[in-house]
Amino acid sequence: MSHRPIILGIVGDSAAGKTTLTKGIAQILGAENVTVIGTDDYHRYDRQQRAELNITALHPDCNYLDIMQQHLALLRNGQPILKPIYSHTTGTFDPPRYIKPNRFVVVEGLLGYSTPSLRDCFDVKVYLAPPESLRTLWKIKRDTLKRGYTEAQVLAELQKREPDSAQFIRPQREWADLVASFYPPADSTDENDPLLNVRLILRPTIPHPDLSEIIDRDYNDLYPTIRLTLDRDMGKPVDVLEVDSHATADRINILEQMICADMPDLHTVCNREVNPNLGNITGTTGEILQSYPLALTQLLITYYMLKATK
Repeated sequence: MSHRPIILGIVGDSAAGKTTLTKGIAQILGAENVTVIGTDDYHRYDRQQRAELNITALHPDCNYLDIMQQHLALLRNGQPILKPIYSHTTGTFDPPRYIKPNRFVVVEGLLGYSTPSLRDCFDVKVYLAPPESLRTLWKIKRDTLKRGYTEAQVLAELQKREPDSAQFIRPQREWADLVASFYPPADSTDENDPLLNVRLILRPTIPHPDLSEIIDRDYNDLYPTIRLTLDRDMGKPVDVLEVDSHATADRINILEQMICADMPDLHTVCNREVNPNLGNITGTTGEILQSYPLALTQLLITYYMLKATK
């Protein structure tokens, strides 16, 4: 087993769901086993300076990518770092914090795969790619409720950021081992419905669990809820696993057991009595809901991380 930390990258545009997925993975692996790094802390300029310079936080020149790479390399070797701290509440920097890596390090942010040196630091690379319309809704909700912006301000900032999103953020999808796209079901009428489908692009850059049994089983209903197909993404062949939000528990259990069968360390994760938080999300009225697409995504990512320790 490897004695150095295993590093997971979760990259995506602003409000793509990075922090939500990171928290879920940390819960599964155990908070005591996980060090979480947010790459927004490596901004070169504070909020006021960015406005004065007319530069967005998505631009590489607005971030200390060299220091980020140095810190990730140190963490990968099991060494501590003195990490900068950026406050989204104030838009300024707090005092740096001494960080020691645990068994797993989860790095979430905007530009994690933007250079070869950064990409080399990761054992597993995930990219989140929700539909832009959904990401816009998520950003409006987050920034108005948690960061003190008006809806008009959020929409204006999105428009300002779009050129940098297109040039610097979205192209990083190419380097991901897994691309996760959560999207609303076709028959959904509630734009705030938290129960979403997921489309997972599995690239042959890391070992994947054997899911071929999905094809062999009788999944060819009129409206199948779990689908495994071959496709191309950015010109390269990939496997695509799709899970609908209304998939039944028995079918999800079959898929979970396929994943766990190849990784004994996952058996406790698959046991919902031991790990009741798998796939849990908060509903619009505060209730806890079960999202099978999210549970499968969390389980797959955990599989990759444990696989990397072997």
